[in-house]
Amino acid sequence: MSDQIMTTKQVSEEYPFLPAATLRYWRHAGRGPKSFVIGAKVLYRKSEVERWLAEQEQATTRGGAS
Repeated sequence: MSDQIMTTKQVSEEYPFLPAATLRYWRHAGRGPKSFVIGAKVLYRKSEVERWLAEQEQATTRGGAS
């Protein structure tokens, strides 16, 4: 199974509404999408970022037709 591995910068570039500084703060605070470290690099699996975004959408969706 292949899953794209992304740096903080790459996540921020792919999802401009997630600034790199915010991702770094959330990691420090234990929030945001799951991440891990290899060497000195903080990395994210694209599938985890997308899972986290879907979770946020589900938790905050309001209004609309049923």
